[in-house]
Amino acid sequence: MAVALEALRRYVVAHQRYASRFRRAGGDAVAAEIARLQAVQLDSIATVDRAHRLTLTSRVGAYDERDVSRLLGEGRVFEYWAHEACLLSIEDYPLMKRRMEHLRDVHWWGRERTEDLRPVEEHVLGRIREEGGLPARAFEGRGDPGSMWSWKPAKRALEHLFAAGEVAISGRQGFQRVYDLPERVIPPAALGAPAPSEDEFRRAYALRAVEGRGALTESGIAEHCRFDGGAKAMQPYVDRLVADGLARRVEISDGGPQVVVPAGAEIDGAPSGAVLLCPFDNLMWDRPFLTRMFGFVHVIEVYKREPERVYGYYVLPLLVGDRIVGRADLKADRSEGVLRIRKFTPEPRVRRRLDDPLARAAARLARAIGLERVVRER
Repeated sequence: MAVALEALRRYVVAHQRYASRFRRAGGDAVAAEIARLQAVQLDSIATVDRAHRLTLTSRVGAYDERDVSRLLGEGRVFEYWAHEACLLSIEDYPLMKRRMEHLRDVHWWGRERTEDLRPVEEHVLGRIREEGGLPARAFEGRGDPGSMWSWKPAKRALEHLFAAGEVAISGRQGFQRVYDLPERVIPPAALGAPAPSEDEFRRAYALRAVEGRGALTESGIAEHCRFDGGAKAMQPYVDRLVADGLARRVEISDGGPQVVVPAGAEIDGAPSGAVLLCPFDNLMWDRPFLTRMFGFVHVIEVYKREPERVYGYYVLPLLVGDRIVGRADLKADRSEGVLRIRKFTPEPRVRRRLDDPLARAAARLARAIGLERVVRER
């Protein structure tokens, strides 16, 4: 019997465990939430706050922003390339050793680890051995203005070493990575674990993705961790998870592709409250699935020219209960302690008044990221 799309939507939202009231959390809760979600995306844009803080505070509430650096330094979480650059539970470090082999010489974005960069790698490693963890700014050099990122040689070397697992991230200074030797950061049991085979990596990571997100299509599993081959490539791994009683496929009433859920999942829920979602929130990663469940087309306009933007520069979707009902263009004015709602656009066909849920969600967000009040400009 097919599951109603509405029940799937309620289940997926409830699985995210968004907070409906203000709360505070310590480092243990932050580490536990990263493990539960499986991966939390990092992004450098700070118009409201960094992406990982928006994702985490929407669930655990306000926490000391230094907690993530402490957790990295203590080897309780680690940073690596999953969906994108992400925070992950240290329990997944052995799995990601397979990806470190994949990215040892060529990154996803086509950056090749060339021989002429090896002396620079040895230089930065030598300094890290002698001086401890260092950010890229500790090294001299100038970037190539013709390259994609305009990175100086030392930064390129550090990023190749990081992708290969030859350095690890021990914390952040501001938003700059601090690079250190893995043996100083990663617990010995995780560091010494053998790298899994490709088959083991994909199977285990597919299960972690489904556990973290609650429900995914096979193409969504591939998207979750940037596996090549799409749904077709993931099908045999899901087949084995189903055969082993760890996951199951579910038909949905809209006739779209089956979804994969944990074996014991009860597909329904009663999400309540209002929350402003990070544009890089885990719920947003699989855009076709998002549109299928919510009728919501997620767009990120920060890279567009201002005249081309429809909703605004840094837009957070407003979730009320189990529906995405609008888009808020927000900006944190830290000098005045204000979260500014620069523009709010209700979704088409939403007839209810949204002033109150928007105000409640914005007030909770402002408090969680250390701002004193909310000002709605329009």
